[in-house]
Amino acid sequence: MSAAMLKLALGPILTYWPRDEVFAFYQMVADSAADIVYLGETVCSRRHELRLSDWLDVADLLAASGKQVVLSSQTLIESGSELAALRKIADNGRYLVEANDMGAVSCLQNRVPFVAGPHLNVYNGPILALLAGLGARRWVMPLEMGRDALAALLATRPAGLETEVFGFGRMPLAFSARCFTARNRNLPKDDCRFSCIEHPDGLLLRTRDAQPFLVLNGTQTQSALVYNLVGELADMAARGVDVVRISPQWRGSGEVLAAFDQARRGAAAADAQRQLAPWLQADACDGYWFGQPGMHSASGAQA
Repeated sequence: MSAAMLKLALGPILTYWPRDEVFAFYQMVADSAADIVYLGETVCSRRHELRLSDWLDVADLLAASGKQVVLSSQTLIESGSELAALRKIADNGRYLVEANDMGAVSCLQNRVPFVAGPHLNVYNGPILALLAGLGARRWVMPLEMGRDALAALLATRPAGLETEVFGFGRMPLAFSARCFTARNRNLPKDDCRFSCIEHPDGLLLRTRDAQPFLVLNGTQTQSALVYNLVGELADMAARGVDVVRISPQWRGSGEVLAAFDQARRGAAAADAQRQLAPWLQADACDGYWFGQPGMHSASGAQA
């Protein structure tokens, strides 16, 4: 497969944005190079700027623009209300669902086609075959998996199952029952005052010697560096990857999508890196893809 045949996916918005900003963002996305768009709240159920009915309105807009729409489920389910919200997403009747934990798989199995999200810990052929048998149409490679381990899985991939790789953005590394953004303000999780909305790209955490370390995003921890595989699209395609995912950021997502679109159409990697440079929130990294520590820039490319 040539890189030109790679599909571009825009992942769910991981941080917390005001309602009007979300609608304006997806108006832009409707005219962008994205082929697939993931929608919904995956981090915290207290974020309520948009309800499911709003997400479905956005989904209809994007579907009318020719995008494949996927509704993403919350990653950490902790309450009965969150389980009820998951069931409503599973019963939407119109769109694919991204299952981000095995509870979501249980709700969807053999009933609704789904995408096996990046947090399901798929590291071997048998679990990939199990998910395909339960109705998965696509799976997203775990963030820390390298290209060689991916090649081993793709050698036995079930027929018809697409593969998606996280290719750009701050990496969602971990989830917790605690809200770190609220804790930073000495607030309890249940009275967080929606602190996340003040940090639309997350809250940067530095080491004592002032080096970027992590980004706090409510109950989620992200990498401080930006994972950037724009120079690896041809390699991905050659290995059998079908989709590359770009994670939204507060500003510049349209430009990032355009750079990846040019790269998949044959633009030189150096040109794509230069096109991305003004929109990087931090230094780039790509270590995981090459089997190295994630914060390394194994390719040597720092846009």
